[in-house]
Amino acid sequence: RVARSNIWALLKLQANVKVVTLPTLEPKGLRDIGVKVYYNLEDAIRDTDIIMCLRIQLERQSNALFPSKGEYAKLLGITPNKIKELKDVIIMHPGPVNRGVEISSSLIYSGQSVICEQVTNGVAVRMAILEAVMQN
Repeated sequence: RVARSNIWALLKLQANVKVVTLPTLEPKGLRDIGVKVYYNLEDAIRDTDIIMCLRIQLERQSNALFPSKGEYAKLLGITPNKIKELKDVIIMHPGPVNRGVEISSSLIYSGQSVICEQVTNGVAVRMAILEAVMQN
């Protein structure tokens, strides 16, 4: 839900959208809407301005779509070491965060992160949308 709505909005704004995933987690039809799909994080984030992580919904992973949280973090987790070449990259995550899985704790509060602002603004935007819907 979150990924798809962000992708649609970003494509409308003519952004170059890349998605990094595991083959077992790749949503059907993702490539058909103009997204570049990668299975290797380092390849995907080269020359990237913004990295937006999404929470792995561990409560929905009963089918073992990836071996473990540790393996996911190793392959796709954003860490200071993996982004060290990206000096000006902005890091986003809508929350809540599985710390140490999709992103290391140290990056959440780093100077490159806008996660706290993103979460705060997301609440205000949802409140405004709900108010507008309820008034009609």
